[in-house]
Amino acid sequence: MVAGRTAAGGLSTLLVERELVGGECAYWACIPSKTLITPVELRAAVGRSFGLSIPELDWPKVAAYRNQMIRDLDDSKQVREYEDNGVTVVKAEGRLVERGVIEAGGKRYRGEHIVVATGSQPIVPPIEGLAEAGFWTNREATTANELPRSLICIGGGAVSVELGQMMAGYGTKVTVIERSPHLLAREEARLGEALAKAFERQGIEVFTDTGATRVRAENGEKVVTLDDGRELRAEELLLGVGRRPRVEGLGFEHYGLSAGRALSVDDSGLAAPGLWGVGDVTGRAMLTHVAKYQARVVAANILAGSDEGARGSVEGGNRAADLRAVPRVVFTDPLVAAIGHTRASAEEEGLETTVGELTFAHLARPWTVEPDPDGGLWLLADKSSHELVGAWGYGNLVSEWIHVAGLAIKARLTTEQLADSMYQFPTYAEAYIAAAEDASEEAAEDAAGG
Repeated sequence: MVAGRTAAGGLSTLLVERELVGGECAYWACIPSKTLITPVELRAAVGRSFGLSIPELDWPKVAAYRNQMIRDLDDSKQVREYEDNGVTVVKAEGRLVERGVIEAGGKRYRGEHIVVATGSQPIVPPIEGLAEAGFWTNREATTANELPRSLICIGGGAVSVELGQMMAGYGTKVTVIERSPHLLAREEARLGEALAKAFERQGIEVFTDTGATRVRAENGEKVVTLDDGRELRAEELLLGVGRRPRVEGLGFEHYGLSAGRALSVDDSGLAAPGLWGVGDVTGRAMLTHVAKYQARVVAANILAGSDEGARGSVEGGNRAADLRAVPRVVFTDPLVAAIGHTRASAEEEGLETTVGELTFAHLARPWTVEPDPDGGLWLLADKSSHELVGAWGYGNLVSEWIHVAGLAIKARLTTEQLADSMYQFPTYAEAYIAAAEDASEEAAEDAAGG
């Protein structure tokens, strides 16, 4: 995105890519995973509704459409589009060799501004025998043309729960292992607990407060030993314990920087004069939409400091990224979404908060969709100012209507303002009225009690 915008702004732009132009999300993560998940999600929704026959899943057709969506792992069209728009594309691994100079494909290129967007890679935990036994990451799982008969997911984060539930929908026997007390450990416990109950109904076995100590291959299966001595067996093993920024060997030392765990940037995206960071490499909320947002900020700052390609400030403009309201959606059944603070992260920042909630049983729209609706919305507000600082929920369409909370956080709206807004009847977004009123009432009761 930075390359496209700087080229459109008149700057001579070079794009260096060692794999596929478009990156992890387009070929091995967001796009293929959601493509594979959607038929399972729709079939489950039909099963919960009324007056409908449950449709059959056709894995070969789904896999064929997935291959179309990821362009059969061919980025030639994207390369041509960039080149047609004035971007020079070099398909090679790049590294900094001095300030303002990168080396790629045996050649050196000099630039006023260098933008690092090298992404992230899966964390491989130090489990005895794991490397020898072999495992899948998201890449193998989202590009598989045949699914395993059974699967063990190590980790209970988004990758494991999304891909594990997806495969279970197509007939794979799935088990999920998570060290924390609940799935989706970084989110509110209510969300992970709701997901675990859904998994139980769907025949997915979940072990929480449990870790893996050893892995071995035996008779065509992966055998995982748990920390309590039990053993689990499956045809395949999926790692989903997190990702880490890809920073090794990039030459940050030429800017007086240590690679560390991530490329540290300020809110403008600047790591050092002339050096910028975008996306997972910065370690800031490693999500595609965050990377796209940072890219817009960095491109604007570079263009602001560069007078249509003439020599300008290597520190660019002064646009800053505001990451107070980062959406976090997990595409499972039920859908799970959160935005802004959790109670724990708010407490870490010294915020006193109140929580308001509304469950789907008290809304009209969910009952028109299914006879036994489950889900709800929780709003987190600053106790003194009543400004919204966080929200989370699960259930139908929450991936869409959670963004109302994001706009409210960014605009510093209060729970009273949210409650005084008008929402279409009947919709899921009506939950904001009662949840906001609940948070305001809790704050008032606390104030009266104090």
